[in-house]
Amino acid sequence: MQRIDFQLDRSHVELNQLLKLAGVCDSGGAGKALVAQGLVRVDGAVETRKTCKIRAGQLVSVAGTEIRVLPEQAP
Repeated sequence: MQRIDFQLDRSHVELNQLLKLAGVCDSGGAGKALVAQGLVRVDGAVETRKTCKIRAGQLVSVAGTEIRVLPEQAP
């Protein structure tokens, strides 16, 4: 399984955008499609809300990839 550490630059990121920014898919629309198909898990549970807010400490998994969401860096 591939593991990606994703560093937030704000308090949260929408799920479909996280999938795009982490390189799991090519666009936010493709991210929405993955979520709609029930292929995305957040903290182990299937997530069906395409734009749910993902915050630091959460683990997102899809298609053999785990994305660990890290807190934003202090200035």
